[in-house]
Amino acid sequence: MIQVKCIGHVFEREIRLILALFYEDPQITFCDEQEELNGDLNLTLSLRYEQTGVVAHGRLDAGGQTEEYSYVRPFGTRDEKGERKTAKQAISYTLLTLLERHTGVEQGWGILTGIRPTKLLHQFLENGIGRQEAHRILREDYRLRPYKLDLLQKIIDLQLQVVPDLYEIDRELSVYIGIPFCPTKCAYCTFPAYAIKSHAASVNPFLLGLHHEISHIGEWLKQRDMKVTSVYFGGGTPTSITAEDLDQLFTTLYDRFPHMDQVRELTVEAGRPDTITAEKLQVMKKWQVDRISINPQSFTQETLRAIGRHHTVAETIEKYHLAMEMGLTNINMDLIIGLPNEGMHELEHSLREVEKLKPASLTVHTLSFKRASEMTQNKERYKVASRDEIRKMMNLAEQWTSANGYRPYYLYRQKNILGNLENVGYAQPGQESIYNIMIMEEAQTILGLGCGAVSKLIPPGSDKLTRWPNPKDPKTYNETYRQLTEAKLRDLDQLYEDKRQPVILEKNAADR
Repeated sequence: MIQVKCIGHVFEREIRLILALFYEDPQITFCDEQEELNGDLNLTLSLRYEQTGVVAHGRLDAGGQTEEYSYVRPFGTRDEKGERKTAKQAISYTLLTLLERHTGVEQGWGILTGIRPTKLLHQFLENGIGRQEAHRILREDYRLRPYKLDLLQKIIDLQLQVVPDLYEIDRELSVYIGIPFCPTKCAYCTFPAYAIKSHAASVNPFLLGLHHEISHIGEWLKQRDMKVTSVYFGGGTPTSITAEDLDQLFTTLYDRFPHMDQVRELTVEAGRPDTITAEKLQVMKKWQVDRISINPQSFTQETLRAIGRHHTVAETIEKYHLAMEMGLTNINMDLIIGLPNEGMHELEHSLREVEKLKPASLTVHTLSFKRASEMTQNKERYKVASRDEIRKMMNLAEQWTSANGYRPYYLYRQKNILGNLENVGYAQPGQESIYNIMIMEEAQTILGLGCGAVSKLIPPGSDKLTRWPNPKDPKTYNETYRQLTEAKLRDLDQLYEDKRQPVILEKNAADR
C-alpha cells in the first residue's frame, strides 16, 4: 500500500501514472497535509513556485529507508498553461528519481507516460528546434535514456523517408473502415470485435449502414476535391465477412471516393488466418490492395488456445503462402511478447518460424492488460512473464529484426503495458505502412467509418484534434448510422469552415 501527501499541488493523476511504471496495481491513498503516513511506502511531494520557476521536493520512506530529492525547473512559457506544465513535469521528475533510486529499476522513457513519444520529437523538429537541442531537452527535461532516444530518431528519420511531405500532409486525409466481426474474441482484446456466428443477424444491417456512411462521406470528399492518403480496413477482422460482401464494399468505395487511383496505400487487416480464403484474396487482388496482415501472435499452439484464437499454427503458414502465391506479397505479421505461459523459449521459436517466412513487415507488441479484456478481468487464470524476462524478450526481438534486415518505422505505447515497454513496427526497406505512420503521428485527419471507428479530425494548418467516435456495438450502429453520418458531415463542414451546401443524396441511393 502506497500513501502520498501532496503539498502545494494536486497532481494526483501524474503521480498515479509514474507509480504505475514501477508497481502493478498499486493501492494508492492520497492523504491530507496534516495526516500521518503509515503505508508500506510513504511519499511526500511538495511544490513551491518561485519567480523564475518551480522547486519540487520529494521524500520516500519504506522499510526503514529514506530517500530525498529536490529538483529546480525553470518556466518554459510564462502563462498559466505553461507554468502548470512546468509544475507537473517537476513533480513527475522528482517522483521518478526517487522511485528509480528506491527500486533500482531504470525507466528508459523517463517521465513520458503518453502513447506517442515520437510525436513529441516530431513537434520539436517541425517547430525549428535543431536535432541536438531537441535531444538535450528529451534527455535532461524528460529523462529519456539514450537508447530510447536513439530508437525515436531512427524511426523519425525513416518516417520522413517514407513520407517526405509528412509535415504538410494535413492537406490530405486518411480513412479507417471498421468491421467489428471476428471468428472469436481474443482474451487480450478490447477492440470492437464480436463473434460473427453469434451476431449473424447484425451483419447485413451493419453492412447497409457502412455502405451508407462510405457513400455520404465520399460525396463530401468529392465536393471538396480532397485527396485520400491511405485507406485501412480494420476491426475486428474485415475478412470475417464473405468475399461477395467485401467486393461490394470495395465497389462502393471506388464509386464514391475521389482520386482512388492516387491513394498511396490500401490495407486490409486479414489478421485471423481462419478467415482467409482464396476467394477473398482474389477480391483484394482485384481491387489492388497493397498490404494485408496475417497475424500469428504466437507460433505456439498451446498459447493460441489459451488466448481464444481457434486457428492453428499450420493454418497461419498455409494462408501466408497462399497469399504470396496469389500476388499479395506485402504481408505484415504481428507477434505479442508476454502472452500467457510464454517466455524466451517460446519467443525464440516464434522468431525462427517468422524467419522462414520473411514477411514484409513485423509488428512486435508487448502485452497490455487492457481494462475491459477477459485477460485483465481474470488475471489469476493467465500467468505472464516477469518484468525482467519481458525486457529480455523485447531485446531479443530488437536484435532479431536488425539481424534480419527489418527497420523500426513506428512506435506506440499503452497503459498497463508489461515492463513499461512499447509496441514497434518493423519493416523491410520499402514495405513500411503509410497508414500506421499517419495514425501514430496524428499528422492529418483520419476519418473513421463503421462500427467502433474513431475519427480524428485535424483541419489543415491546425494542431487542434477533435475525436469523433462511432458506436462500438453493431446494434447501436445499425440503429443510428443515418443520424451519425448527418452529424459527422455537419461537424466536418464546421471544422473545415466550408460554407457550401451540405451533402444531400437521394434517399436510399447509397444503400443499394
